[in-house]
This record gives sequence, C-alpha cells and structure tokens, in this order.
Amino acid sequence: MRFDTDVKSRDVLLVDDSPGDVMLVREAMGALELSSQLHVVENGVEALRFLAQEDEYADRPRPDMILLDLNMPKMSGTEVLERIKTDPRWKNIPVAVLTTSDSEDDVERCYELSANCYIVKPMDIASFHAVIGAIDAFWLSHVELPVKH
Repeated sequence: MRFDTDVKSRDVLLVDDSPGDVMLVREAMGALELSSQLHVVENGVEALRFLAQEDEYADRPRPDMILLDLNMPKMSGTEVLERIKTDPRWKNIPVAVLTTSDSEDDVERCYELSANCYIVKPMDIASFHAVIGAIDAFWLSHVELPVKH
C-alpha cells in the first residue's frame, strides 16, 4: 500500500511475450495500488515501434521506464537493449531487465549494453509482487527520471 500523497503517475513499457508474466505484473501493480500506467508489447520489434511511436503506437507516451524480458521471438531482449541504449532518442530511458535467465553471461552482456539493472523473475507470487513493489519504490517513486521530450 502506498502512503505518499504526491506520487507522479509514470508510464512503464513492459516488453514480454509471456501472457502469464504480463498477468503477474498487472496483478502486482493492482494489488500494490501503483499509480503507474502499464503499456505492454510482446516482442522487441513491437517495443521499438512503440518507442518510435509508429503506426498504432503513434499516440502512446514515451515511457519513463522499460521492463525488458530477454527471451522473446523476433528480436531478443539483448538486441532490443542494444538498440535502445545506442539511440539518442531513447538511451536515457532506464531499462530494467526482468527475465527468468540467471546466466552469468546474460547478466554481464546486459550490463555491457548499459542495462540499469538486472532482475531474475521470482518463481512465487509473493516474491514477484515484492520485486514489482521494489521497482516502483525505487525507480518510479524515488529516482529523478529524465524529462520526456
């Protein structure tokens, strides 16, 4: 439950092809009464189109933060991360890798590509809610984020 009264609503882009994981993030945000607006795309190609505000994403806001899965069809999360962090339009958007992979190689590669943090998805609901709450408490409530342009 949230106690601070001056909380800004933030736009979060979740890039994840797992309907179950998307549902868990939505559930956690609802249960924790988070004020952030969640936008969901199911693969990296769609994420880049969302960020570029192309076609059906033309009226979507620039996200304040991106939650990025690694293992997706069409374009891997590491490819998406590399594109985001090398594009001057998007490189300052915080990207939290949220994945099932605990591979040391994946962790190292993501930090090399300038991920802001790397989180292994917990397997139980209570821990998953705790992770989403921690992301909100730190990245969306306490951190000063870049001004949207």
